[in-house]
Amino acid sequence: MIVVAGEALIDLVVTAEGQRAVPGGSPANVAVTVARLDQPVRLLARLASDDYGRQLVEYLSANRVDLEWAVHAEEPTSVAVATLNAAGQASYEFRLAGAADWQWTPQELPELAGSPAIALHTGSLALALAPGAEALEGLLARERQRDGLTISIDLNLRPSIVTDRAAEQERVRRQVRLAHLVKASDEDLAWLYPDRSVADVMTEWRTAGVSCAVVTRGGDGVWLLAPDGSLHEEPAVRTTVVDTVGAGDSFTGGLLAALADLDALGDRPADRLAAVTPQQWGTVLRQAATVAALTCGRRGADPPRRSEVAARLTPAN
Repeated sequence: MIVVAGEALIDLVVTAEGQRAVPGGSPANVAVTVARLDQPVRLLARLASDDYGRQLVEYLSANRVDLEWAVHAEEPTSVAVATLNAAGQASYEFRLAGAADWQWTPQELPELAGSPAIALHTGSLALALAPGAEALEGLLARERQRDGLTISIDLNLRPSIVTDRAAEQERVRRQVRLAHLVKASDEDLAWLYPDRSVADVMTEWRTAGVSCAVVTRGGDGVWLLAPDGSLHEEPAVRTTVVDTVGAGDSFTGGLLAALADLDALGDRPADRLAAVTPQQWGTVLRQAATVAALTCGRRGADPPRRSEVAARLTPAN
């Protein structure tokens, strides 16, 4: 079972036709993607009891996301207003003050030892916003020391919310040391390290103890720095873009599901990732890129099912 920790919020998607309220949040999107790819997944989230919170519970449950560890929160649901431009690219305005997602306490976080968890994934605002970020970082530190599962982080930075670049550099430096797998976009790194190359940052992460560093580059494809130091490059999967909402999250979910298919997640995480062959890394990246492309080809954060991915990857006769 893959455990995903972090926010589940409502996206108010604004287009020329009006607005609609849809479930979202980077970790929640990752969890739904993993579930649709037929890997067991449990979401560790704080879910409100308001109307939006009930909408989230219904949506997650309908997508076979296990909510056994979800906290029933008294605070309201977080809301992100996503405005789409003519090209389908989203810009966000967040309404987060006092919301449920950021109020984690250590007492609310489960003991993962002895559970069926093979991986713990988190990132985005959940690791950036106080007071809950400190509690989640403590969970990562505990699990890294235990070495019983694979720890994955997706930076998914939000400079419009967390604007202090120097503080974010320090936070990321501290948190990536707790992860075996780190994923970021080239846009994340361009903002976080405007004077550094992507290759330099990926190498620094490897030196800090990250087994595998992944950087997505939109239409230019993806780079992966493997445990043996080799760099793998996979081109983007071409598609007609409807919008990019949830594309990065679906890539991350596709990546985790593909690694789970290879039994590359679990105890002795560094050894498992090191055992992935170059050919397998190519397969993993193609699957993740295909998941992201299929998501871009339809409206909103609507990741594909395993059968859809398989059909896209199967060459035509």
